[in-house]
Amino acid sequence: MACSLHPHISIRVPELNLRKLRSSSGTSSRPVFRVFSVSMSMTEASQYIPAAPILLPEGPWKEVPGGVTAAKGFKAAGMYGGLRAKREKPDLALVTCDVDAIAAGVFTTNVVAAAPVVYCRHVLDISKTARAVLINAGQANAATGDAGYQDVIECAAAVAKLLQLRPEEVLIESTGVIGQRIKKDALLNSLPRLVGLLSPTIEGADAAAVAITTTDLVCKSVAIESEVGGTKIRVGGMAKGSGMIHPNMATLLGVVTTDALVASDVWRRMVQTAVNRSFNQITVDGDTSTNDTVVALASGMSGSTAITSMDSHEATQLQACLDAVMQGLAKSIAWDGEGATCLIEVSVTGGTNEAEAAKVARSVASSSLAKAAVFGRDPNWGRIACAAGYAGIPFHPNELRISLGDILLMDGGQPLPFDRAAASAYLKKAGETHGTVEIHICIGKGQGRGQAWGCDLSYDYVKINAEYTT
Repeated sequence: MACSLHPHISIRVPELNLRKLRSSSGTSSRPVFRVFSVSMSMTEASQYIPAAPILLPEGPWKEVPGGVTAAKGFKAAGMYGGLRAKREKPDLALVTCDVDAIAAGVFTTNVVAAAPVVYCRHVLDISKTARAVLINAGQANAATGDAGYQDVIECAAAVAKLLQLRPEEVLIESTGVIGQRIKKDALLNSLPRLVGLLSPTIEGADAAAVAITTTDLVCKSVAIESEVGGTKIRVGGMAKGSGMIHPNMATLLGVVTTDALVASDVWRRMVQTAVNRSFNQITVDGDTSTNDTVVALASGMSGSTAITSMDSHEATQLQACLDAVMQGLAKSIAWDGEGATCLIEVSVTGGTNEAEAAKVARSVASSSLAKAAVFGRDPNWGRIACAAGYAGIPFHPNELRISLGDILLMDGGQPLPFDRAAASAYLKKAGETHGTVEIHICIGKGQGRGQAWGCDLSYDYVKINAEYTT
């Protein structure tokens, strides 16, 4: 399967069997990739790993092909540049905009922030726009000191020179092994070829989406088309992530693009809100990386009316589109969690506000005991109740209600008799099809709603991470 977008997928994960990639015997086998050279084409790049199922929420949009290049004004490319330890797939990606794009970024909260994170924060502090995002896999360039930061500056300057831009118009993202500087010589030698591959095509977007992956078994790319103020606009994006995934932020890199016209201050608030509703609501293993970065660029080339206020109807429409794209990508990351056999979707209602409901959902999705129970196909709802209770959000226990799929387990704070075999079968089916386990929780009578996404915790997770550098 190529990494090009598939027809519209409903909110349930379709069957995409990766048993050949993740063995069921308690050991892990990573995918075997073809070896290719720097001269590979972008069409070839999209053949190395399959596309993730993208689970878009329902809304007034339609899924369209193109990922980060679907919106007007954007080009992308991906290729192998010699940065990965093994010649298994592309490792360099570049996304550019034909015009000065309004730029926003959200970054890791880890104090040991990688050099690219420090650099991007600085650039976005002094500039409202950007024209390019360069991404490398292989080395995280984190905990590399002043030398690592100088590497980032030199890479940005080299891209800027080739594209005839100012260095501060180029943003940098890196992923890979912490403590290793970028293989700068290999990167710099590859840049002319990478720039030459830039394309507004689906293939360009696909190649970039593959190039940014690390332990991912699938690449994550999506785009939608909708209306803002009566004008058709597009929002697209790509992301990577599979392990070290936990809120604030999850371990991920992402680039989101749109051709909507929006003011800088409004765009930055929108992006932070969308991240809070998506990437900050996923968890795999409780670890937060040093490199987490989401960069969002708005070209304004759709011809839509400028959005200058968060209170406008157009802002509400664009926010919904941005939320949808980021949630689709975020759920794909949780679905692709290292060693995972299923996605876990936790929906919480009855909170005083959205933030409280979201925090409870996040607590349950993050529970190692709950995640292990799902992997064991054990409908142990007590672990769900426990995780909801220690979230730090006050609610009356007598108002707690818990369902597993359509099976009601607890209501009014009281356990209910239920068909344990049927509940276990529900979990088993989700694991066999790499589907979705839905957990529904109500904590009161408030209007606050929130969701979080995680995955089960399997034997393979330990195997993958025990041998990460060996």
